[in-house]
Amino acid sequence: MKVNSTLNLMLCSAAALCSCAPKQQAQQDERPNILYIMCDDHSYQTISAYGSAVSQLAPTPNIDRLASEGMRFDCAFVENSLSAPSRAACMTGLYSHQNGQRHLAEGIDTTKTFFTELLHDAGYNTGIVGKWHLMCEPKGFDYYHILDDQGKYYHPTFKSNDFNGEYRQEQGYATQLITKHAIEFLDRRDKKKPFCLMVHHKAPHRNWMPEQKYLNLYDSVQFPLPETFYDDYSTRGVAARQQKMSIADALEMVQDLKVTQCYDFTRAESRFSYNSLMGELGRLTPEERAAWDAHYSPRNEAFIKANLKGKALTEWKYQEYIRDYLRCIKSVDDSVGELLAYLEKEGLLDNTVIVYTSDQGFWMGEHGWFDKRMMYEESFRTPLLIRYPKQIQGGTHTDALVQNIDFAPTFLNLAGVEVPAQMEGRSLMPLFDGSKPEDWRTSLYYHYYDYPTFHLVRRHDGVRTTRYKLIHFYGMGGYAGADADMRREGTRENRVYQMLNAANYFPATSPDINYNELYDLQTDPHELNNLYGKPGYEKITAELQRELDGYRIRLKIDEY
Repeated sequence: MKVNSTLNLMLCSAAALCSCAPKQQAQQDERPNILYIMCDDHSYQTISAYGSAVSQLAPTPNIDRLASEGMRFDCAFVENSLSAPSRAACMTGLYSHQNGQRHLAEGIDTTKTFFTELLHDAGYNTGIVGKWHLMCEPKGFDYYHILDDQGKYYHPTFKSNDFNGEYRQEQGYATQLITKHAIEFLDRRDKKKPFCLMVHHKAPHRNWMPEQKYLNLYDSVQFPLPETFYDDYSTRGVAARQQKMSIADALEMVQDLKVTQCYDFTRAESRFSYNSLMGELGRLTPEERAAWDAHYSPRNEAFIKANLKGKALTEWKYQEYIRDYLRCIKSVDDSVGELLAYLEKEGLLDNTVIVYTSDQGFWMGEHGWFDKRMMYEESFRTPLLIRYPKQIQGGTHTDALVQNIDFAPTFLNLAGVEVPAQMEGRSLMPLFDGSKPEDWRTSLYYHYYDYPTFHLVRRHDGVRTTRYKLIHFYGMGGYAGADADMRREGTRENRVYQMLNAANYFPATSPDINYNELYDLQTDPHELNNLYGKPGYEKITAELQRELDGYRIRLKIDEY
């Protein structure tokens, strides 16, 4: 492999400048390496270590190995279930309103400290490959090789300091390419220094385009419908009923399900869907396109002939959605296996903290939905597995409430670096022995801001304890509910709003809202029975409201 002189120069310069690094680094730094693997939209329900019926039909053996040889976190959550805000929380240890990244695109405050800056200053080789998705340059990294925005599944475009910060298209499948660049970093790093490598996969983000070798995987598998698939939202407010996340209505036949015969150019939304898929398919080589058509064309012809309606159509959509999603996960599981094999071969496995997680949860048909954003459990909760045999006994699990703002302080703690006082998260290391400290948090705060835009999820904040959840939905409807960032011309948020408005994406009326929902997660884990205002729940409602008000005051929340 040809050694890149630019990367070597940067790594050597970083070593020379880092006067704060311990003296033993001149020989071999024994501090743990950190390998942080994060997918985009990977649900805990589709990791077989978590035990769902779906995951047992599509096992993830390499990801499961991290659970069997490490710790499974059963109550891991995000503070804002959206890609860029989640990533910003991970990098800064701060809530969205504190780091500026409330929305999907613009907003991050680049004056805030990223944990990678502190690790780099303490002598770590730092790298990131894959999806960055923050509208700023990567900070605190010796090396980056990142996708353009969301990235494409096939032959994606990357920006790298290998390329002097320019974007270049590469040949291959995104998951494989990200893994390849991760191993290149590991090969070329300064072997005398510990490393922190962030591997951020595009998969399994919408529109779920599988790797060629897995196009036919799960063709004969019928996945079980979730218990809540036909939820009627009868006890919940307008936010649950007016969203655009339903498999029945919001999955696009062309873009998502790849039925190219179903486009309708009289609908702006359908034109956008068709053009999106055609742009993706246009990246395929002739051989790849032939394999693609060999899989999808017979399926589509059979679908058109069947002329499905009603529940039969919705359930067909569910099966095809989940098959493509799980095919993308299969490639991710392969990637995890490849990285584990590399670490084992290089003698690095036992001194490397390996984290596997997702930037948020995802609905796999629960409540009839796909996507995320809401504080309901499948969106709010995320998978989290950590392997570190020096401190974690294999096969352990914890029900401690943890959140993605905890990653930054955890990594700093592991490296022996002082955690800045302004970071809101706390290190997970006290949980590694399987116990839960007496002073561990008993509740979590959540806040979603991104409205009106894709999926029409209304603004809300809330608090979750080990048993109960209180959610407050609020805000003016329609464009009246847009904040200053969305109204400001020239911002990406404003451009997206204008595009969706031109496509008649928004309903004719969107009411102003201000209401609460309360759930007992012990007796109602699927959150079907809103208890707010019901007799007998006055005491717990008051307690949760005090907890929520306490977060709002302490964190200086400026809207709710």
